[in-house]
Amino acid sequence: MKYITFTVPCYNSQAYMRHCIDTLLQGGEDVEIIVVNDGSKDDTLPIAREYEEKYPSIVRVVDKENGGHGSGVNAGLRLAQGLYFKVVDSDDWVDPEAYAGLLSMVKMQAEEGRSPDLYVVNYVYEHSADGTTFVCRYTENFPAGRICGWGEVETFRLDNMLLMHSLVYRTDVLRRSGLLLPEHTFYVDDIFSYVPLPFVRTIAYLDIDFYRYFIGRSDQSVNFDVFINRYEQMIRVMLAMTDRWTYAELKEQPERLRRYMFHALENYMLTTQLFTCSADSKERRAAYRAMWRHIREKDRKLYTKLRYGTYVAVAGALPWKLRGIVSVKVYRKLCAKKKLG
Repeated sequence: MKYITFTVPCYNSQAYMRHCIDTLLQGGEDVEIIVVNDGSKDDTLPIAREYEEKYPSIVRVVDKENGGHGSGVNAGLRLAQGLYFKVVDSDDWVDPEAYAGLLSMVKMQAEEGRSPDLYVVNYVYEHSADGTTFVCRYTENFPAGRICGWGEVETFRLDNMLLMHSLVYRTDVLRRSGLLLPEHTFYVDDIFSYVPLPFVRTIAYLDIDFYRYFIGRSDQSVNFDVFINRYEQMIRVMLAMTDRWTYAELKEQPERLRRYMFHALENYMLTTQLFTCSADSKERRAAYRAMWRHIREKDRKLYTKLRYGTYVAVAGALPWKLRGIVSVKVYRKLCAKKKLG
């Protein structure tokens, strides 16, 4: 039995993908690793084939035309045979000790017939520039080491979110949610971290520093200068989330799940607003107005909730240029300790 399917979307990843795959191979026959070559122009595919040939019962390779990160995740999910599904980006890796702990827990609870819908683990920002790290934990939000429901989940701070790096979903939960990430779009991990949640009823949080998130490439999507120039991508992702769950559907969710999902939407909207308004142009202003118009026409109640929610309303009430200045300063302050600005 394959307990976890790891999907590794790769695009021109020859320089770092070996490290990623090598850490995942430590799961042995209990896992499968689906390496998705997303139309790379370098030696990504030959490297992936090398692993597939050497570990045929563990590694599978998908060779496809370029479709972006979301397309790679979709391809892995379609083929996944594991009880659980985890995305690991090709420049990231997993901690061996934490990996062993997660896999042991997954196997034990599966054998006992009480596998949760979702495992939550810590992730670590690995800063290549100075070798420092920052750990993102959820000890304030979940009881550690046991299965719980949404009724035991505590309120999240503004700067704390469930991210793709921290989530290990049951594969059937993702499939029942109908998750399909848009192609040729950045920041689809926000959709992955939001859309399936109403299908999650049981959660196990393991206080282990499992996922290692590399920070240091100049072309990374979290790089500040890259971020602000991809505002249209962020708007596209934001609308995919507001289109998926209506205000009425969110209100029907268990109280603390509902509270978290509104928190997540407001946080995503704040970030989208921040980077859309971080520079001034006719195109940015038009895209910003079109975004709000779409949400208003689609779901008036959700529009009101988002447009006049505390943090979004405060930033949105400022004149455009001042809004950009203030938003960027707030963002940099929130990210300073993680060195993400």
